[in-house]
Amino acid sequence: MEQKSNAGKLEAQYLRFLRTPNRPDDYDTIKLIGRGAFGEVRLVRRKQTGKVFALKSLLKSQTIAQLQAARVRAERDILAESDSPWVVKLYTTFQDSNFLYMLMEFLPGGDLMTMLIKYQVFSEDITRFFMAEVIEAIEAVHRLGFIHRDIKPDNILLDRHGHIKLTDFGLSTGFRKLHDTNYYQRLLKAPELPKPIAKPIDHRHRDSVNIDQINMTVSNRDQINEWRRSRRTMAFSAVGTPDYIAPELVMGLGYSFSIDWWSLGAIMYECLIGWAPFCSEDATDAYRKIVHWRDSLQFPEDFQLTYNAENLIRSLMCEAENRLGRIGAEEIKAHPFFAGVDFSSLRRIRAPFEPHLSSETDTAYFPSEEELANNAIQLEAARAAAEPAGATDGFEPPEMTLPFIGYTFKRFENNFQ
Repeated sequence: MEQKSNAGKLEAQYLRFLRTPNRPDDYDTIKLIGRGAFGEVRLVRRKQTGKVFALKSLLKSQTIAQLQAARVRAERDILAESDSPWVVKLYTTFQDSNFLYMLMEFLPGGDLMTMLIKYQVFSEDITRFFMAEVIEAIEAVHRLGFIHRDIKPDNILLDRHGHIKLTDFGLSTGFRKLHDTNYYQRLLKAPELPKPIAKPIDHRHRDSVNIDQINMTVSNRDQINEWRRSRRTMAFSAVGTPDYIAPELVMGLGYSFSIDWWSLGAIMYECLIGWAPFCSEDATDAYRKIVHWRDSLQFPEDFQLTYNAENLIRSLMCEAENRLGRIGAEEIKAHPFFAGVDFSSLRRIRAPFEPHLSSETDTAYFPSEEELANNAIQLEAARAAAEPAGATDGFEPPEMTLPFIGYTFKRFENNFQ
């Protein structure tokens, strides 16, 4: 009888949970911890429970204007479907007249990019640990039927114990209708976009590029230092950085899950060498180097990597048809570089960097609000142009509602309530 009574209470609690709408004013802002081209992330505390979360908000108007509805939906879907310890946990999504919201777990260790900026180079042992965890995370995403397409240090977060979780699935695809930008173009009766996700390079002229003009090797230390200084700014920008993108994606060719493994190789290179393999002063240069990776992928002589480390990087950053991992993550796990690694117990191992936190709201591993303020101009202008929530007299234009039907999601967990 007691079991039935508890089940009944749980069911009533669940139904009440589903009926209770979420609103931005259910949360108190503690601090701004992230800002992008048309959205921001705040550390918040739920008023009802006092629990701490990360709340991501995106401007609907800019989501539509920048043709980002498919990206937003893809991210929402993969986070809603995932229950993996290697993927940041999504608790709920909701919306109002002007904004889309995603309430996620707060990971106080910052991101891998911050660690790389601080330490510049990792040892092979530390690199092995992080790459093993990233492999597990990418494999978890692939098991759900998604390709991440944007694996980079900025999107690898660290929890309070120093273990990684993947985030930012805005470029991910599960090859679904709702993840196709053209679907939203048709929905809003706008002209369709070309199919490729990246602008294809004209193959008739691709091989005629003057190699001498590309500056294939990175020998200029000033250039490297400038690249390091601009990493955080690039992470905030709408364009982002192409440093970790596979060549088949750059050229608009057919691609598979293996593009994420190319990105793994690029990150591993940066961990061991101190800069990305194709770092350049501008994105155009980086794209050219990626297209001509056979010439531009070079290992500086003053960095003595072990044979297994260099071999793994070269096995990941190669032609798609020969790329390690093309038939599954187990291929990569079996590489000699990971000899002795127990992939099943990674999260039980003490991480090489454990964040020193003074409280559950410590944001020492995140950019300062001054750094974030420097990126605020575009977002604040868009926010000012948006009509205040609730000022629509009950009417919302179709372009603000149709693309976001079905966006709302709730995960029923005690630690969210």
